[in-house]
Amino acid sequence: MSDSNCIFCKIAAGEIPSKTLYEDDSFRVILDISPASKGHAIILPKKHAANVYELSEEDASKIFVVAKKVATAMQKVLQCDGMNILQNNGEVAGQSVFHLHVHLIPRYKDDKLTIKWTPGTAEDVLADNLIEAIKREIK
Repeated sequence: MSDSNCIFCKIAAGEIPSKTLYEDDSFRVILDISPASKGHAIILPKKHAANVYELSEEDASKIFVVAKKVATAMQKVLQCDGMNILQNNGEVAGQSVFHLHVHLIPRYKDDKLTIKWTPGTAEDVLADNLIEAIKREIK
């Protein structure tokens, strides 16, 4: 299933040219056209899902296998010092294209990229309440 208005659906289907690193029946991995670093790639499911909440369990179970396979090859070729594997859900979380995608961002010593937050503190009572509420919602 695809969304005819979704640019990532069109790229994943091969309707729009891309620099493809990997492809199988479920995913296409392409170089990002606005890379954060040398080799920055994105994993696109071929079935449209706007975000992780809509992603099929089948694709969810496969996507990290693809991430590992491609990231491992990228590390060998690029000799990067690390790798951010990043997936955003919703505009407030940094999602700008509403077709689920996973970023593979090679990291290099002193690359000046920032993907950070200021750590807060967790209150035990709040954490316990959250744990119980979330456990009730997991199906």
